[in-house]
This record gives sequence, C-alpha cells and structure tokens, in this order.
Amino acid sequence: MTAATGTGARRLLPSGEHAVLVECGSAEEVLGLHAALVATRPDGVVDLVPAARTVLVSVDTSRIALETASAWVARTEPAAAGSAAAEPVELPARYDGDDLAAAADALGISPDELVEAHLAATWRVAFTGFAPGFGYLVSDDWPYDVPRLASPRTRVPAGSIGLAGSYSGVYPRESPGGWQLIGRTDAVLWDAAADPPARLVPGAAVRFVRGEVGS
Repeated sequence: MTAATGTGARRLLPSGEHAVLVECGSAEEVLGLHAALVATRPDGVVDLVPAARTVLVSVDTSRIALETASAWVARTEPAAAGSAAAEPVELPARYDGDDLAAAADALGISPDELVEAHLAATWRVAFTGFAPGFGYLVSDDWPYDVPRLASPRTRVPAGSIGLAGSYSGVYPRESPGGWQLIGRTDAVLWDAAADPPARLVPGAAVRFVRGEVGS
C-alpha cells in the first residue's frame, strides 16, 4: 500500500503482525513524519522508530488494529521543519580532533572555517543507532559531505565528535568507528539509570558550544 505525500510516494509495508514500516523519500520527511506521529499517537501505538529513510510503527493489536494504525499513518502530514519548540540540547565542545585538519582539507576549507560552521549549525537528531545513545545529527545549516576514513579505527574514545557524509555525531562510549574526529565533549549521552537513558532522542535539537572539556 502507498500513501501520497508532498514529495512523492510514502510507502507503507507490512512488518510482521504488529508493525508497519513507512518508507519516506528523504531524511527530512522522516523527521517531519516522526514528529507528527509522536504528536498525534493514538492509544495502542507502542513504538515509533525513525531511521535514515524509514519509520517503524509498532502497535499492540489488542488495543488498536494494525489496519487502523496504518490508516492513521497514511493520513498524517509531516510536521514542518523546525516546528519543535523545545530548547536545543547544548553540548560543550573542544575542537582538537585527530582528523580536523584532514577533514577541512578534504572540503577545501580551513580548520577554523570547519569549526565555525559546526558551531553555527543547529543540529537535529534524525535517528539513533550504532551504539546506545548515538544520535545521527543533521542540519539544514551544514553544507558539507565529509568522507569516512578509509580504514576505521579500532578504538574511538567516548565523547569524540565525528563527521561522516552529511552527519555529525558523538560517540557515547569507547568503540570502533570510521568517522572523521574533529573534537570531543564531556557530555554524558547515555545513562541507563536516567529516564530517558539517551540524552539525544529523535527530533531533538542540538547545538555545540565552546566549553571546557577535560583532557
């Protein structure tokens, strides 16, 4: 089944007996649709999981029929970009990453220009994944496409700020990774005892600010 949208066709695909997968035309549409679904979620819709081009809608079929939920999704118009009123999450940043100079050189700009552009952008969490608390950040203010490392690192320290493609992100814990590292933050992005445990949730606005960051 398909549902027409303003930018093409939004496809709704069955995903088992308790979910429907919504294919969108762009990351921007995913953000808008996810925001609109969260704002109008009916009883019985138990989870809304955005990804790069999809939103997974999971339901409790004892409370709402999957067909009813699918019809709700099909008629929901994506929210306008920037419609969320919540204040941005501010992350203190120190720009001393191992790949800062190389990433800037690949883009044909200076390291200072890259840092200023990263600071000036208002980022949004498009979706989460890879590791608990890792948010894929996008911004209409960010014009760059940054190549990944040819050979991923086996160890990236927690708090590292990275760039890959059109995304920015912060590694919430030590892990392997292939993103270009431009800086670091002391912000805690994942706390299993907190509610919610992830500091960066889909749809949240994020700003990086210059701040004191420990060595």
